Amino acid sequence: MKGTVGELGEFGLIRELTSRLTTTPAVRLGPGDDAAVVAAPDRRVVASTDILLEGRHFRRDWSTAYDVGRKAAAQNLADIAAMGAVPTALLLGLVVPADLPVTWAAELMDGLRDECQVAGAAVVGGDVVGGDTITVSITALGDLRNHEPVTRAGARPGDVVAVTGWLGWSAAGYAVLSRGFRSPRAFVEAHRRPEPPYHAGPAAAGLGATAMTDVSDGLVADLGHIAEASKCRIDLRSGLIDIPSQMSDIGQAVGVDPLQWVLTGGEDHAIVATFPPDVKLPARWKVIGEVLNPSALPQVTVDGAPWTSKGGWDHFGSIEDTQPRG
Repeated sequence: MKGTVGELGEFGLIRELTSRLTTTPAVRLGPGDDAAVVAAPDRRVVASTDILLEGRHFRRDWSTAYDVGRKAAAQNLADIAAMGAVPTALLLGLVVPADLPVTWAAELMDGLRDECQVAGAAVVGGDVVGGDTITVSITALGDLRNHEPVTRAGARPGDVVAVTGWLGWSAAGYAVLSRGFRSPRAFVEAHRRPEPPYHAGPAAAGLGATAMTDVSDGLVADLGHIAEASKCRIDLRSGLIDIPSQMSDIGQAVGVDPLQWVLTGGEDHAIVATFPPDVKLPARWKVIGEVLNPSALPQVTVDGAPWTSKGGWDHFGSIEDTQPRG
């Protein structure tokens, strides 16, 4: 795979990328025709899309192409799981400059393929276009398997708030990378390649979750969407949230309270959901708060008080109000 994508050409690049893919039983017709055909036994398709832009969402000096592929797939497949659905397929829209090495594009596809395999899905098609900046656009599909979708609008006063997956690890990894370091490796890798608990989403639907989302923009921000949609107040208890000792060490080294990363750092793609209080949750779920009647406007509070520290991700926010993506 020597040379650039410009030298290989559009159709040569497509052949190279699709030759690296695997399939699943849900894929009735994969890449190579005008469109793919994916089975939808439930007769409803859950769909989500996202875009990663070089310099905005990833940096090639921080992440390999394989890392970017894993991350791009993970953040979209996590959205499917957060609806209570099982991921089935992924479509790729790829914009690349002509001088990009073919190996970079091929390793990106390897990352997409391997993350799909973790979730039980497959890359089924897409498009490639020449452009000045690497842009990775993903559309993910999923199957509800006869469950109703778990939206943000179902939380009720009295429900408990529980989370499964990591919180704050990606933000801590970003803090490490931004200061020129590459360790502790676990946190750096969490930033480069998030590991969403895909199976927890459909399992939560089966347990009777009333509302659910993945933590992409920050715990407070994402639970804020649930609070708004459900017209409720969500109160988090900081004492119930685990902060690993290594994260505390990183926070001390860089002068940041690690609770800030846990509450406002995004891109871990943990799954957070609300459940009726009588539901017996598996050990993988950690109760971190409760749903209350709104005292005024729907909001998220921490230990009974509004969380006023800046943080969370907003694509159109000012730099100081957002956590840059790497």
